[in-house]
Amino acid sequence: MLAETICSAVSVAGLGIAAVTAYRKRFLAATRIAAYSLVPIGLVLTGAVEWAVDTAFSPSAWLGFGLLGGAWLLFMTTRAIEQRGGGTRKERKAAARAAEREAVAPAASAP
Repeated sequence: MLAETICSAVSVAGLGIAAVTAYRKRFLAATRIAAYSLVPIGLVLTGAVEWAVDTAFSPSAWLGFGLLGGAWLLFMTTRAIEQRGGGTRKERKAAARAAEREAVAPAASAP
């Protein structure tokens, strides 16, 4: 109930600002402001606000978000380690051998 009231108030305020902007002959900006101000009331009418409020106060939802954040952190950590050159021992040895082969005689040219 409170979220719907706040969204409605934000929409009405935005439409008022759009009207003032249109009065000042800035129609493109007024149209853009009106579009943005219709989003909160659209979210209320579709039920997205109720879903968000139910999710915000649900401990299991927060646990899920925490697990997703932990998984993302693990993925980013492993990616950073790979980019620094710290793969497995086998990968590092293969990379060192490839670099050594290229350094010895990459492609000899005739003098």
